[in-house]
Amino acid sequence: MDKEREEAKEATKAELELARRLTEGDMESGDPEEEAVTKLSPKWEVRIQSERDPVAEETALYRRMAKEADGRYGSYGKEDEGK
Repeated sequence: MDKEREEAKEATKAELELARRLTEGDMESGDPEEEAVTKLSPKWEVRIQSERDPVAEETALYRRMAKEADGRYGSYGKEDEGK
């Protein structure tokens, strides 16, 4: 019983300390319109065109090193080999 009361007192002390820290001092706030604009995602994405695809190269490397057990993906990427 005493342990529960002690824990409740500690929780209350922690809550009071948190409330004090959150409420003391001036609130930092800027222009709401400017903050809203900065939170918006950009309209455009920047994409870089590459001459090679590192993921496809790594996949091809793994395919050369290993053999598939059931051949489910055997024809995957065959149309790209002629390029």
